[in-house]
Amino acid sequence: MTAVFEPGLTEREIIERAAALRPALLARQAETERLTHYSEDTHDDFLSAGFYRILQPRRYGGHEFGLPVFYRVVVEIARGCPSTGWALSLTAAHVLQVCTVFDEKAQDELFAPGGDFRAASTVAPVGVARPDGPDHIVLDGTWPYSSGAPWSTHYVGQTLRAPEKPGDPPGPAVLFVAPRPVWTVLDDWRGVLGLRGTGSNSIRMEEARIPVHFTRETSLLDLPVEGGSAGSKLHGNPMYAGRAPSFFHGELAAVMIGIAYAAADEYARIVAARPLLLEPDRTRADLHDYQRHLGEALGMIHLAEAALRQTAEDWMEACRRNVSGEAPFTTAVDNRLALTFLNAGRMAWDVLQGILFRTAGSRHARDGERMQRYFRDAATYWTHVGPGMYEPLLRRVGCDTLGLPSEHIALIP
Repeated sequence: MTAVFEPGLTEREIIERAAALRPALLARQAETERLTHYSEDTHDDFLSAGFYRILQPRRYGGHEFGLPVFYRVVVEIARGCPSTGWALSLTAAHVLQVCTVFDEKAQDELFAPGGDFRAASTVAPVGVARPDGPDHIVLDGTWPYSSGAPWSTHYVGQTLRAPEKPGDPPGPAVLFVAPRPVWTVLDDWRGVLGLRGTGSNSIRMEEARIPVHFTRETSLLDLPVEGGSAGSKLHGNPMYAGRAPSFFHGELAAVMIGIAYAAADEYARIVAARPLLLEPDRTRADLHDYQRHLGEALGMIHLAEAALRQTAEDWMEACRRNVSGEAPFTTAVDNRLALTFLNAGRMAWDVLQGILFRTAGSRHARDGERMQRYFRDAATYWTHVGPGMYEPLLRRVGCDTLGLPSEHIALIP
């Protein structure tokens, strides 16, 4: 099945489509964990709804909606199934970076035929890009934690430039796009605490040969965008001239907010269904404590979502100002936006584990219970490399504000 472009589709309609899928995604949660990725039925639903093309340029059959729309769709999908929301986000998102840094020739080839583009990715470089004549490189290695790999058409990865001569250290980071025929998905996404259905498998390349113009000597953590990019010029849209770290933190925050909403939905269901021991004609929903717990949780989730939406607008504005020449999209701007996104995700985690899971009752911590699943998924987010950037981002934003250098503070150890 291939997605059909809908030129009249509106932002409101695509968000409503995501919300309408919630009952089906809820029903498929256990199957998604068992498969370790979302099902073909869900994949077909996403193709039909146009979710993979939200950020894709119109030139290549995409909708070219902005970041606020993308994040709202991710929140709705994660509210139905956290693993599915994570996997959708981390396959439909990387089109943005590809369309930012690669030139017209590469993009024309990558999006033909049909414009289907779904790309898993990881931020850590693996191996070296070995030259194979003037026009190709060869890649060898295993890239782990490639969320969404089972349904991806491409892989956006990083490697290192081959050393100038034997014995020399490898060169700087190389960003590449590898079409699906040159890599395989390993069946190794099992035994994890949560996010069990994200399809975060390793992908393997053995003597994979790709064109040099599918590579750029740059890092996802430091895309060259100041003053505009190849993508913003090609597509006439400043959205394709933004930095990636803050964008990635927004993705994770959107998933976490969706999980928190899902936990609040489940909390409302279980307290309304739980009779009181001494008054079986009443339920926990009648007790002030549980009413207050739910209200407090929802207030904080709404606040986190408001931060997500506003910071997404700020990211878009930073892109616009960057391309117009009003103000460059600097690393300092990226640091500030990333930290705000990260705080929104942390707030969602605090609500889930500190209020909803804690007061739901131990019977809902058992295997097969949705509340347990949401806790496991959120706890696994907490171990991700993204939240691990919290301390470095605190220092960076502090140094940026004090006028001190901050780029030497590594986001990833």
